[in-house]
Amino acid sequence: MTQRGRATRSTGRPRASTAPREDLAARRSRLRAVIEPVVTAAGYDLEDLSVSRAGRRHVVRVIVDGDQGINLDAVADVSRVVSVALDAAETTDGDLVAGEYQLEVSSPGVDRPLTLPRHWRRNVGRLVKVTTRAALPGQRAGQPADRQVTGRVVGADDERVVLDLDGGRAEWTYAELGPGRVQVEFSRLDEIDEADEFDGTDPAGEAGDDIDDDEDDVEDEER
Repeated sequence: MTQRGRATRSTGRPRASTAPREDLAARRSRLRAVIEPVVTAAGYDLEDLSVSRAGRRHVVRVIVDGDQGINLDAVADVSRVVSVALDAAETTDGDLVAGEYQLEVSSPGVDRPLTLPRHWRRNVGRLVKVTTRAALPGQRAGQPADRQVTGRVVGADDERVVLDLDGGRAEWTYAELGPGRVQVEFSRLDEIDEADEFDGTDPAGEAGDDIDDDEDDVEDEER
């Protein structure tokens, strides 16, 4: 089954840093240079990479996805290869993150905005809400072009999206669309419930083991 909810695996990675504090953008860039090729080689896309602070430690969050979705087993596999790649990079080039850090690898949640062609392609068949920047078919001249519509994705390629709007179809290029948002449908709640079983859970019991209790102090440093 395609997994469109969020599956997460966390791995504690204690480090005693000897590296000076560096610019956060540079730190994130160094991490991406190590992580993205590994994720791509595993057959997935790196959707997001962020570094945040949790108590005395950093949290490196990696979000990955694929055309067939990604389940908890795949997340665990990606987590392992990313961890190995980070170890190798630190052995060669020194610490990538100053101090101790926690690695979290997860899949995107259903609330992830649709901004790239692959996001739309992977959600064909789903109901989405999006702001259009071009006139709808039959719209009178002079009416505002920007309009929020809700429709079902019936087609998507590298150039455009086709939506079914109550039986009528309309298409837009990606430049004519804002970020799309998947709408939760009652008929699909069983998929969401199954996804929730994975959220923040590591079958090996490692999730959150090394995060300090003062997570209320988490502050995003870079995204």
